[in-house]
Amino acid sequence: MTGSQQLRESLLQTDEEFRRLAAQHRDLDSRLGELSRQLYRTGQEEREKAVLKKRKLQLKDRMEEILRRHSAPAAVPALESPVRG
Repeated sequence: MTGSQQLRESLLQTDEEFRRLAAQHRDLDSRLGELSRQLYRTGQEEREKAVLKKRKLQLKDRMEEILRRHSAPAAVPALESPVRG
């Protein structure tokens, strides 16, 4: 398992927002799969598919932000130089 996969698994266990986003992403993926398997879609279903794709991408982007935030090295505080006077 790569470090990225380990971080993702860890966040699924510890980060409520990440877990919620992942569940929503999975649900949208499932619905999009259903729509894609249909031979014929109504205009309403085509619009739904477009909206779901956009929302799924927004969720993925937010999840990636969380992953980046947790994978970035902790900021090292700057050392204060002594004041000479």
